[in-house]
Amino acid sequence: MAKFIKAEIPDVVVIEPQVFGDERGYFFEPYNKSEFEEYVGPVDFVQEGQSKSSYGVLRGLHFQMDPYAQAKYVGVMRGRVLDVAVDIRKGSPTYGRHVALEISDENKLRIFIPRGFAHGFLTLSEEAIFYYKYDNYYQPEAESGIRFDDPDLSIDWRIPKEDIILSDKDKRWKFLAETANNFVYAQQ
Repeated sequence: MAKFIKAEIPDVVVIEPQVFGDERGYFFEPYNKSEFEEYVGPVDFVQEGQSKSSYGVLRGLHFQMDPYAQAKYVGVMRGRVLDVAVDIRKGSPTYGRHVALEISDENKLRIFIPRGFAHGFLTLSEEAIFYYKYDNYYQPEAESGIRFDDPDLSIDWRIPKEDIILSDKDKRWKFLAETANNFVYAQQ
């Protein structure tokens, strides 16, 4: 049975799977719907994605506007990344704060990021293969993001800024204070 651990922002959940290993290798379940729903609640994942990135590639900080917002379940198949989720829910007691966790093929951690968070990751290893599960389909017209170097977020990306590689799109995002979004915190 996997361990479900609330992150510093409790709506973000870290999943530590039970790994069975011997001289042949290992086995674990990256996702078990029954366990997941028991701890996190029902989430209907409808789309999966996978990316391959080299050292220094930063993908993010991305989100989709409502009604196309996405909860994400993420992990690393190969390599090591710094995974970051930023609370962008207006009225939230943790608005503008972030969770940053190193996840890798070695620690096998998975992270659940609910709707209302911007998400991104930075590749720390020579290369990384990252996978995502989403609870809503990608809609290009709903896509938005926040600059990775927003001084109000104070994210320590752990590598020199000059080593960070961004897409042209990710270079154009604005700071959180300048970014429109329609997420409102709903107290649980």
